[in-house]
Amino acid sequence: MSTATTTSLETHLGERLAAGRKLLLPYVTAGITDDWVDLVEAIIDAGADAVEIGIPFSDPAMDGTTIQEASVVALERGMTPAQALTDLRGREHGAPLIAMTYYNLVFRYGHERFASDAAAAGVRATILPDLPMELAGDWAEAASAEGIENILLAAPVTSDTRLEKVVANTAGFVYVVSTMGTTGERSEVDDAATVLATRVKALGTKPAIVGFGISGPETAVAASRVADGVIVASALMRKVLDGASVAEAASFVADMRAALDAAYS
Repeated sequence: MSTATTTSLETHLGERLAAGRKLLLPYVTAGITDDWVDLVEAIIDAGADAVEIGIPFSDPAMDGTTIQEASVVALERGMTPAQALTDLRGREHGAPLIAMTYYNLVFRYGHERFASDAAAAGVRATILPDLPMELAGDWAEAASAEGIENILLAAPVTSDTRLEKVVANTAGFVYVVSTMGTTGERSEVDDAATVLATRVKALGTKPAIVGFGISGPETAVAASRVADGVIVASALMRKVLDGASVAEAASFVADMRAALDAAYS
């Protein structure tokens, strides 16, 4: 079993970057299978630097067809925000967890209660893509009290002025959206991701991590040429939806870890 970590996400990722490592952050939909927490631990052991835990929501506006399908499967199996955090609690995780969900769920759960339960489950950060930066104050305050960082997103169309504010106010890293649209696998990463990562890195020291379109080792390596690492979601969840075992899904993550290390270490 992995060794638990209570280090902040930003500190954890910074230490790994300082050691010359590109970052790999896989995504797992809570409740997609009975053994989904085993999958989280297996992909950490396979080389993940942190893991996004997708708490399923019935109207995931940012997510593409694969993550939507994964969410439907999890919801039909009875997964709820409280159950997701309960499943994680009491298990040791060797890397920080990031809760990725939508603000409606957090609001209904209650800021302080969600932050407290998430922290107890090993969550060190959140991604709430439908919560505008200007309206995130109450949540960010409740989260910070529990040692949880709030990650902000930047898109190719983000203005220079707004990007400065995103970099200044995000915690953990800047989520670099590689292309306009919803999440999903793509055969190659849009050049806009490299341009945006360059803009982010020119504004400070926050890691720039690319999401959207990472389909395997080749796109992970390509996206990390300028960026500090990648998030892989749809490609991994597609394998699970198609029946991949925990070991097979972890092997996919291990292949990406090996490719990143070979290209950049």
